[in-house]
Amino acid sequence: MKKTLTAAAVTALLATSALADDTTSIKPIVGKFLGAVLQGDVDTMRDLANVDYIQHNPFIPTGLEPFIGMLPVLQEAGTTAENIRMFEDGNYVFMHNIWRNAAPFGADTMVSFDIIRVDEKGKVAEHWDALQPLVSDTVSGRTQTDGPTEVTDLDQTEANKALAVALVQDVLMGRDPARITDYINAESYAQHNPMIADGLDGIMAAVETLTAQNNMFLYTEIHAVLGEGNFVLTVSEGQWNGTTNAFYDLFRMEDGMIVEHWDVIQPVPTEGLANTNGMFTGFDN
Repeated sequence: MKKTLTAAAVTALLATSALADDTTSIKPIVGKFLGAVLQGDVDTMRDLANVDYIQHNPFIPTGLEPFIGMLPVLQEAGTTAENIRMFEDGNYVFMHNIWRNAAPFGADTMVSFDIIRVDEKGKVAEHWDALQPLVSDTVSGRTQTDGPTEVTDLDQTEANKALAVALVQDVLMGRDPARITDYINAESYAQHNPMIADGLDGIMAAVETLTAQNNMFLYTEIHAVLGEGNFVLTVSEGQWNGTTNAFYDLFRMEDGMIVEHWDVIQPVPTEGLANTNGMFTGFDN
């Protein structure tokens, strides 16, 4: 179910059975915090987050009060967020979102992956993200966010995380690209990267095109691997288009194979930074 994080919808989000039935989940804390951000509810933000809230978005200042000081910019733009997927791994919640009226973030409509760390006291403590403009005309005909959202196979979380890491290391880091068929379902692979078609044929065609342009993605380091059941998010660093990029890749697994992929790619900025925390530091896995 898609959740638009406005005042009314945050209440609905927190009332959904997926969250309400699990009193140990930290998803409600994160949902309420993000709703407060978009509503400009600073009292709730102060109640839910640490004063020394650590920010890894390079254009947002670190610390809770400096972040609160930026809220009028979002309010003036009328920025809203639609949560497409929300997952949890230990003390991390990771989300797939669409931001609208999002000019403060770089374009009118943006797709993002957001990661929030909640500390041992139940306080929002740290945030990472990557954003890119929404593309309406994609090669596969799929959108950048559609597809399944239901979490299954919780007992396979660690195995699926290992599968995602192996794919990134062998294929995207170039350790053993020929093993791609060990990880990706050759018969059914749904692709949401706007430049790549479905299936293994789509991947191969994209690789040929980018290689011919001397512009192939080069992943160099995996910084985080977060999973819940059949969904795994990897956060990697690498080179593309002559710049260092943050690569956020979300994979869906079935029966030990990767069957679907979404991503966000954001160049790592070097100028106009609002903090010096970096886009990749702080992960503990």
